[in-house]
Amino acid sequence: MLQTPATFVPLILPQAHASTLTMVFQRDRLLLRDEGLALPAAEVVAALALPPARLHAVGVWQQSYYQTAWTGLDAVAPAGHSFHPLRSLFGQLDDEFLGLAGRASQLADWSRTHQFCGACATPMGLAEGDRSYRCPACGMSAYPRISPAMMVLIRKDDSVLLAMHTASPYKRYTALAGFLEAGESIEEAVHREVYEEVGLRVHNLTYFDSQSWPFPHSLMIAFTADYLDGEIRVDESEIADARWFGPDDEWPEMTVSVSIAAKLLNLHRPRRPAD
Repeated sequence: MLQTPATFVPLILPQAHASTLTMVFQRDRLLLRDEGLALPAAEVVAALALPPARLHAVGVWQQSYYQTAWTGLDAVAPAGHSFHPLRSLFGQLDDEFLGLAGRASQLADWSRTHQFCGACATPMGLAEGDRSYRCPACGMSAYPRISPAMMVLIRKDDSVLLAMHTASPYKRYTALAGFLEAGESIEEAVHREVYEEVGLRVHNLTYFDSQSWPFPHSLMIAFTADYLDGEIRVDESEIADARWFGPDDEWPEMTVSVSIAAKLLNLHRPRRPAD
């Protein structure tokens, strides 16, 4: 599952290090060498002449110091290098590296989108002691954005409910998911989203796992739940289709094996006792 490596040590302040690696992002695309899909060498990064304010510490992993940076859409990849969408690297690069890259991409996106104060438009400056920008004029603070979202797999007898989300880039059946609204607990969001999206009520919520999902800044919090009552009635603006999958039904293809959805579905796939 895509996640930050267990041996990773996060840092806020930049540091001098004998081995420094830079993850340069153009929106959600990471700059890599064409040969071996490795990070660019230090001299290649230096040649980009990125403003120092665009460089941010990420942390230390495997005896190397990682930092992240961002560049504009008009930037051209150096010779022998290309910008790659993170999603396109699933299965091509090590999951731990991609977990770290996902963290770095969120920091780069936070830096790119908070150059000016959202309240008074004054240029922002980095605060001391924590990971935030602070407006020198009005004092507004801006931390890296994290958007919590619920995910739930609903069980009914020996079946589970899977849905095809209209906005998903992968047109596959998966668990229900949705973002929290202001003032909600995660459990309240589960009940609301399930009723809004498929017209069902559930109970017996059980926490499953969580995952940072950097597309662009989600925190997925997954549950299982038991069906209580209701008939499937989809919100067509959110759900293309939803139905129960039992042991005899063909199981949908899991296109993104590094996601928490794949882990949730694989561990709760309906099976016959002899399977």
